[in-house]
Amino acid sequence: MLSEKSGEAKSKESRYPLLVILGPTAVGKSEVALEAADLLDGEIISGDSMQVYKHMDIGTAKLRPSEHFSTTGKYIPHHLLDLIEPDEQFSVAQFQKEVRKLVPEILKRGKLPIIVGGTGLYINSLIKCYDFPNLPQSTYQREKLKHLKKTYGLQYLYNILSRIDPVSASRIHPHDTQRIIRALEVFYTSGKPFSEFSRRKKKDTCFDYVLYGLTMKREELYRRINRRVDEMIERGFIREVRALIAKYDVSLKPLQAIGYKHIILYLEGKYSLEEAIRLIKRDTRRFAKRQYTWFTRNREIIWLNVESYQNSREIAREIACGPAGQLKSM
Repeated sequence: MLSEKSGEAKSKESRYPLLVILGPTAVGKSEVALEAADLLDGEIISGDSMQVYKHMDIGTAKLRPSEHFSTTGKYIPHHLLDLIEPDEQFSVAQFQKEVRKLVPEILKRGKLPIIVGGTGLYINSLIKCYDFPNLPQSTYQREKLKHLKKTYGLQYLYNILSRIDPVSASRIHPHDTQRIIRALEVFYTSGKPFSEFSRRKKKDTCFDYVLYGLTMKREELYRRINRRVDEMIERGFIREVRALIAKYDVSLKPLQAIGYKHIILYLEGKYSLEEAIRLIKRDTRRFAKRQYTWFTRNREIIWLNVESYQNSREIAREIACGPAGQLKSM
């Protein structure tokens, strides 16, 4: 299912080959991707919006360096992991920029770039070739806004945003420090509301891509999610969160992600540990359902039922023997 669309400005020859392995959380994308990278001689690019952050490993289900090996023992390079600190900003536009830089480098090494992840917006930014506006930036305004937040609180800034840009305020959670400050920074730097800088899509596509989606029965997926949460706790997730809140503001967007925000509330005495774990499992299941809803809109995805195969290696063989195998000859 290579993306060959008539009337595109870019010729087929000038597009970069790209394999994408997507699906809901806990379905087994990372394991399948390792085997597919082995069989197709590829390198993996994380398409997960949370795995770019340093020090956030257990709660994001990030593979440890010792796990970057296929079952044959082959080392598989991984990219876009541990790029920034939790108090730094990382947008879908930055993700797109990083991938566009990485893909040619991977191809020059004779390897196949493989995007792996469950963040639908990140993946769409590549295959639909979103064109992001060049938003104004001002370190002075940003630092000023941070000072106001420290002095008067985040709600004070959110109230300002609600007055000057109600459209953006309706789209941004009142506890999302980074996005509130960014929206205000754009307004005070440009004189225009952040909401006026809309994302556009090009008619062109940047890649010849193949999309594979992993799926399974909901009941089994939910069992996997519940088991993964228990394993996260056993691996030291609470210790990881303690270390983060000792260094960073708990209102930061990454620390409001599923799992992190629940453990923070437990550490603050607002939940029992049992209740925090129950809510993490519930909210992760709900997140997986939203991921399914997002991905099923795309009819280009080739869906593979994980339960129909013996193991990840067998799924990877199915991928390698299908349209993805043609990407290596481009």
